[in-house]
Amino acid sequence: MSLKGIELQIAIPKTFDAGKLADQQQQNTIHQQMHANEALKKEIERKQFTVNDTDGMDNISEDEEGQNSSEQQLAQKKHEQAQKEQEKINHPFKGNFIDYSG
Repeated sequence: MSLKGIELQIAIPKTFDAGKLADQQQQNTIHQQMHANEALKKEIERKQFTVNDTDGMDNISEDEEGQNSSEQQLAQKKHEQAQKEQEKINHPFKGNFIDYSG
């Protein structure tokens, strides 16, 4: 297929425009990936620092320890009471009557 001079006057500028659009879209995609990577790096760095900041939480005063132990005792008593109540409840089918007749 041969192109004439008039056809080339139309075809060549459109080729350049199409090439520019393709290049711009490729650059846009690259920039989006770069921004996503930077955001991910910042998020990871932020999470790493927040974990390191909580290391000082291990030091608990004696007052807080006393409160925690009393709360644990209350929770243990409630748990024991719940177990006793479960033992008291009779199941409507289990263990009441065994029918040996066939």
